Amino acid sequence: MDTSSIPGLELIQVADVVAREKSIEREEVMLAMEEAIQKAGRAKYGLDRDIRAMIDRKTGAIRLERWLEVIEEVEDESTQMSVDDGAKQTPPLAIGEFWRQSLPPIEFGRIAAQTAKQVISQKVRDAERARQFEEYKSRVGEIVVGTVKRAESYSITVDLGRAEGVIRREEMIPRENLRQGDRVRAYIIDVREEPRGPQIFLSRACNEFMAKLFKQEVPEIYDGIIEIKGVAREPGSRAKIAVLSNDPGIDPVGACVGMRGSRVQAVVGELQGEKIEIIPYIEEPAAFVVNALAPAEVAKVVMDEVAGRMEVVVPDEQLSLAIGRRGQNVRLASQLSGWYIDVLTEAEESERRQEEFKVRSTRFIDALNIDDVIAHLLVAEGYVFPEEIAESTVEELSTIQGFDEDIAGELQSRAVEYVERESGRINAALDEMKVADDLRKFEYISLSMLLALAENDIRCLDDLAGLDNEELLELLGQHGLGDDGEAGDIIMAARAHWFADDTIDNSDTDKESAVSDS
Repeated sequence: MDTSSIPGLELIQVADVVAREKSIEREEVMLAMEEAIQKAGRAKYGLDRDIRAMIDRKTGAIRLERWLEVIEEVEDESTQMSVDDGAKQTPPLAIGEFWRQSLPPIEFGRIAAQTAKQVISQKVRDAERARQFEEYKSRVGEIVVGTVKRAESYSITVDLGRAEGVIRREEMIPRENLRQGDRVRAYIIDVREEPRGPQIFLSRACNEFMAKLFKQEVPEIYDGIIEIKGVAREPGSRAKIAVLSNDPGIDPVGACVGMRGSRVQAVVGELQGEKIEIIPYIEEPAAFVVNALAPAEVAKVVMDEVAGRMEVVVPDEQLSLAIGRRGQNVRLASQLSGWYIDVLTEAEESERRQEEFKVRSTRFIDALNIDDVIAHLLVAEGYVFPEEIAESTVEELSTIQGFDEDIAGELQSRAVEYVERESGRINAALDEMKVADDLRKFEYISLSMLLALAENDIRCLDDLAGLDNEELLELLGQHGLGDDGEAGDIIMAARAHWFADDTIDNSDTDKESAVSDS
């Protein structure tokens, strides 16, 4: 754009036209023109000089000036003026003020005109991107419709009308073949500033996209009568969505399916044939997991709330159905429910229970010198280790079916003797292995756990603190350590002295600093 050949009022008109076409403020265009003229002025009068251009917003008249700042000690004579020289001006100029020298208008040559055009175009693009950023950053979480402008293997550029969006490879539906010119719907997952300018990131693979599609297709969801409680997807293959009705008279699954499946099929068509299972949401976790594993039938569920795990037992012939192809069904059910799900057949569960029963019974038989009948009764009552018998009262043990006070008292006595005997043996072994006092005094682990750690070269508190949850579970799983959460608590307690030492060090540093300051 060669502004030298445009009369003043026409320059204003050009700015108005560009502003309307690009949907940006006219002032942005005027500032871009001024910068282009300034750049051309510096090329003519000196790149090191402070040359400024002003365009009158009413008449379009261009004024070009050289500015010098009045400063106490001049470092750059091309942009600065001394206080003495400033005082000689009319009117006199003080420090921080500018001396302004009018320059003759410049004639734009071919190169200067091309440079000015590039500056204006770049500024207009920057202003346009800023406008797009402001417009779309508040629309994150919406579905937009656009046209594929450019399709590449790693991303797809979508023309949204007044902006462009990008669908990266990981946000595409696998095996979906989009071509230039195709109409496409996508979910805005993020709008952020990038080195190349504001970028609008779209997705067709995220869970929220499917939830929004159902909201568009099912009026009851849009009105809030039905809630979407969770979505789990493997894009392009299979998905599960949990729904809850706030109106007892409306079936949430039926409403989402629609007449002859019309509503769900509209979503399936948009997602390239993705198989969608609509599941009624239930507040009780075990019942919800049973629903989430459909179409498999579940015989029993055992929950471990602390670890966030569920052991699901299914009939032998239902195992493959519950797990799904390459584990897909149980994986989606786990994502949907938020619980780790371990699927066992009835035969596997029975075999494992029998093995656990045998191991625990043998432990009591060997430790307390009792027959297998009494050992079985203790295991059936939930006892796992002899230490638990030693810590129980005679009255508690007497409540076990088949036990009287004499048997209960004898059992407790033998258990106490066993614990004392084991304590002596373990402490002698710990002495021999030179286990540090800080680990031996650590209250979160038992003696048997302490010995197991020492036998694996964990012999001080720092050694224990350096483990991760999985390593600790592997070492102590056979000695009563319950789950990943308990392992994490023990490790964090072992690391507590690290943070305490840091606090002391910082406090000492502060004191030293205060002394030096004084």
